[in-house]
Amino acid sequence: MAASAFPVTHTLLSIVELGGYPNLSDRYRAAGYEVIGANSMRKALALLKRQRPDVIVAEFNYQSDFRDRTSNLESLLATLQTRCPEARVIVLYEQGQATHLERLLGRFPVFAVLPFPVDQDALTDALQRVARA
Repeated sequence: MAASAFPVTHTLLSIVELGGYPNLSDRYRAAGYEVIGANSMRKALALLKRQRPDVIVAEFNYQSDFRDRTSNLESLLATLQTRCPEARVIVLYEQGQATHLERLLGRFPVFAVLPFPVDQDALTDALQRVARA
């Protein structure tokens, strides 16, 4: 485990459903976050009943076959509005899904969006901005 450059004062929920990119947990810890992980949106929503993370980092996964939503994030973002409105959300997305993400952003606020491959310096910058907010 890497030593933190900042004292741990914030909690980060990392939701990795599909993955396929480097594990970013060391980067989160180095920015001063205690990391909680979930590998499905269902598990993340269950965690939100017990935890109030300061930051949530989640992948945007568009799927046209969803009946009542267009991505994996609608349920999460709707839940946050009532259960944990102070949480800041950082969304990771495939650039080919940018149009679909824009529609989601028109309905729900997020703190930052970062395309794949994730620029780890931009991620650290976003995490530090959350810590200062």
